[in-house]
Amino acid sequence: MKSKRHFSFLTLLLISILSLALAACSDKETGSEDSASTGSETTDTTTEADESATEYPIVIKHALGEAVIEEKPERVATIAWSNHDVALALGVVPVGFSAANYGVQDETGILPWTAEKLKELGEENPNVYQDTDGLDFEAIADSNPDVILATYSGITQEDYDTLSQIAPVVAYQETPWVATWRDQITYNSMAMGMEKEGQQLIADTEKLIQDKANEHPEIKGKKAAFGMFNAADLSKFYIYTPEDPRGEFLEELGMEYPESLKEQTGDAESFYIELSAENADALSDAEIFVTYGDENTLKALQADPILGTVPAIKNGAVVVIEDNTPLAAAGTPSSLSIEYTIDDYLTLISDVAKKLK
Repeated sequence: MKSKRHFSFLTLLLISILSLALAACSDKETGSEDSASTGSETTDTTTEADESATEYPIVIKHALGEAVIEEKPERVATIAWSNHDVALALGVVPVGFSAANYGVQDETGILPWTAEKLKELGEENPNVYQDTDGLDFEAIADSNPDVILATYSGITQEDYDTLSQIAPVVAYQETPWVATWRDQITYNSMAMGMEKEGQQLIADTEKLIQDKANEHPEIKGKKAAFGMFNAADLSKFYIYTPEDPRGEFLEELGMEYPESLKEQTGDAESFYIELSAENADALSDAEIFVTYGDENTLKALQADPILGTVPAIKNGAVVVIEDNTPLAAAGTPSSLSIEYTIDDYLTLISDVAKKLK
């Protein structure tokens, strides 16, 4: 049986048809007291006693309920987007995971960084749920999981209730589809009984990001924003805020969010801003834009009578990431996608930054 109410990653990307509420993205503190507990009482996610020992049951609260994990899971399943990358990065091959529905260049449903890690771990025949049109509950149940990871997902309460009949489910903390790569590692590793390993993975990934960004000092301090412009209709466009993984990652690379756009964020916790072309002056502070598109995107932006006057666009300071490619799929990063694509991403941004006066 399949639920047609399941939101896909592509739905988020095509944000013009989103119906998701503009709510807070998941708590960026690793180990919130309100989100997870070890034992019967809610406690901090790290203990001062023995961080190497995991006590059960583990209770992880989230937006749709709470997951109670009675013992260390032997069989880990993941659904939706990039949750499987956390398990793989921690050396665990999921008993099943969702096919990628964006950025895949072949029929496998597996993005290249995932395929590379599967090969490294010796998995030649992974169990991929073909659930891009709705969760395949039967396939998930058949994989007989002990826990289902869905920290980065858009599952509904109905989906969650059905999945919970199969195994404990770790859903998003507050809002669908906005869990940062840190949140993905934090809550998924916690559910796997690998919290300490997850914290080390976060530290390693942070160091990688810092080291790579330091190789490109020309981007440091540049005012940058990640947007989505539809060349066929430029009457309105969308800019992701730092509450969205795309906007946040630009800041992690050492860039700054433009003040003129901060002023447009009515809800400080919203993950995108919708603007009409008449509000293009809100883009005036940005020095660099990153957007999905193709070889015609920049030309269309520059030819537009309104957007073409925006300094960054007029100067060609636009990083266009080809739509539906692995690099575009890495726009909402995971630990594996960061490692796989960061050099290419930084090179594109750097090439633009070097042209600025």
